[in-house]
Amino acid sequence: MATTTTTTTTALVCALLSLLSISHSVHGIKRWPGGGSTRYYDFKVQTKRVTKLCSSKEIVTINEMYPGPVVYAQEDDRVIVRVTNLTPHNATIHWHGVRQRLSCWFDGPSYVTQCPIQPGQTFSYEFTLVQQKGTFFWHAHFSWLRATVYGAFIVYPKPGVPYPFPYPYEEHIIILGEYWLKDALKLEQAVLASGGGAPKADAYTINGHPGPNYNCSANDVYRINVVPGKTYLLRLINAGLNTENFFAIANHKLTIVEADAEYTKALPTDKVMLGPGQTLNVLVTANQPISRYSMAVGPYMSARNVPFQNITSVGYFQYLGATPNSISLPAMLPRFNDNLVVKTVMDGLRGLNTSDVPKVIDKNLFVTIGVNVQKCSRKNPKKNCKGTNGGVFAASMNNISFIRPNVSLLEAYYRDRAGIFTDDFPGAPLKFYDFVNGAPNNAPIDTNSMNGTRVFVLEYGTRVQLILQDTGTVSTENHPIHLHGYSFYVVGYGTGNYNPDTANFNLVDPPYMNTIGVPVGGWAAIRFTADNPGIGSGLCTAIWRYIYHGVCLWRLSSRMGKDLWRPSRTHQLITLGARSFVCIKNHQKDFRYFP
Repeated sequence: MATTTTTTTTALVCALLSLLSISHSVHGIKRWPGGGSTRYYDFKVQTKRVTKLCSSKEIVTINEMYPGPVVYAQEDDRVIVRVTNLTPHNATIHWHGVRQRLSCWFDGPSYVTQCPIQPGQTFSYEFTLVQQKGTFFWHAHFSWLRATVYGAFIVYPKPGVPYPFPYPYEEHIIILGEYWLKDALKLEQAVLASGGGAPKADAYTINGHPGPNYNCSANDVYRINVVPGKTYLLRLINAGLNTENFFAIANHKLTIVEADAEYTKALPTDKVMLGPGQTLNVLVTANQPISRYSMAVGPYMSARNVPFQNITSVGYFQYLGATPNSISLPAMLPRFNDNLVVKTVMDGLRGLNTSDVPKVIDKNLFVTIGVNVQKCSRKNPKKNCKGTNGGVFAASMNNISFIRPNVSLLEAYYRDRAGIFTDDFPGAPLKFYDFVNGAPNNAPIDTNSMNGTRVFVLEYGTRVQLILQDTGTVSTENHPIHLHGYSFYVVGYGTGNYNPDTANFNLVDPPYMNTIGVPVGGWAAIRFTADNPGIGSGLCTAIWRYIYHGVCLWRLSSRMGKDLWRPSRTHQLITLGARSFVCIKNHQKDFRYFP
């Protein structure tokens, strides 16, 4: 989502390093999932020249497609994607929302589960969609390549298994994005060099199209042609870098039936909000008079004093029989900072299949999320210390900013390499205070964070409750937090400082999600069982926070044999090299893992 004034990608990555293993007595998966069919895809990371907003430039794409190709599969299928990097940039691909059961090596976050795919190299991702179906998406997980390297990942139910809602007449994928006139990778470098916030996008997009509200874009519009009286399933995906977005269709109701690839009880609404990384499936019935109606995408900006793009992206929901060039009826979006609309939808969201909500908790964790301002120590403060009050922004969790290693953390854990990370990430803030209203704000004196590559150790099978608390060091704001390798039940959600004596929890039918927007000036409570062998990571999906390295990690203790999720010999050679334990280019041109 958007960021506070602090705008550069800080890895608010609560890297949920869930490094676990499996013992014979634990109720884990005992062998590599076999899957149903095997789906093969070939991805080439390559540049493409595009013209948008009156200007042309080269962008990085997959197979010269923007957005990239759709990956289709069915529940329990095995998916193999061969990625060849034909650009001069490092790259990885993350399969957002896929839990990677016994295939943690293929999750995709660079320097966490793998070394980047370097120019000229090829890497094959291979995983099975164990008991997963719904709307996912994939995206680059190295630097700001995600600005243009993304696409939908649609997983259908098994043959003969129906949707738990009326079957739609048609399905359509709608990907929300952001577009910059400048090169995204150069923008990232400029942000890091400045120590300040990220620049606002030059446009929002719907499936890569900015729409008629932007310069030179009258014909650069996405449209859906609909038949009067029919019901459509829209698969909404927010693939944006920084901005959370409202979405609405003029004069039409949206009925939410799935969130983050998990079914929900039907929830009618006029508009929805998606943070980066979130997906929603909504049903829309074409029950209005024949005309052309606007599909609108606009900003949700909860932070104070943060620049953002305020021009709405528009597409067309056009009835058959409508005059082709008729004026579209406008969609009414909420005000950019309408927190109540966001809360109302979240309050109404209920899970459909919730029989395994953890009722008993083994480990309580409390993690604060925020943006810090480090004291300026750079040689040119006017140029390189553009954070609040002349400081340098840094994202943190429990006031610790993540230091990214130059190796794969998963490999370091698997190989028992000392000195790469430490097991001392705190399970609660070192100091409790009024996080929302009393956070220090006289930077740069007392807003510094600590630094480290730290993990929190969990036993395999631990039932975890994690409280995520927003803080106001620079500004309170909504934080979209994603856990790699896990989905979780959102059992609580509120404003102010979390108070266990007054918090209301839903343990009956909470939504099961993989990305949660921690509310502005508030908290969210999530529950999950640490039962996924390997390493996962949790992060703020706003990319500017990711580059400022706000990350917390945790791993599972080694009670179970690592052989169940071991990498192939090929992968070990590539990430380790012959002698030096660093991410290096290897002679091998194709690396793959095998069970």
